[in-house]
Amino acid sequence: MSEYRTAVCTVVTTTDSEAAARDLAAGAVAARLGACAQVAGPVTSVFRWEGAVQTEAEWRVEVKTAADRVDALTDHLRERHSYDVPEIIAAPVTGGSADYLSWVVAQTR
Repeated sequence: MSEYRTAVCTVVTTTDSEAAARDLAAGAVAARLGACAQVAGPVTSVFRWEGAVQTEAEWRVEVKTAADRVDALTDHLRERHSYDVPEIIAAPVTGGSADYLSWVVAQTR
């Protein structure tokens, strides 16, 4: 497992509809920038935008990818996202099933 411990990341974004979330997820997987993606929602997001606190329903997209694909995935999501400043954050996977982590890397090639 150790060779894949930091070779895999989870990239998260949110968007304003289930359809948009599904499109972002499918596009990332189709482009081999993610091995798989989950869509969850709606979730309630509270954030400051243009000087005011906003509360909105959003859908969360979580993409599993190889660490060396994070930059390309980030660019892909940014280009296709409807938000001016979309949340796109990446976190390294520090453990898990070696078979699964190996599969994630293989699917992004």
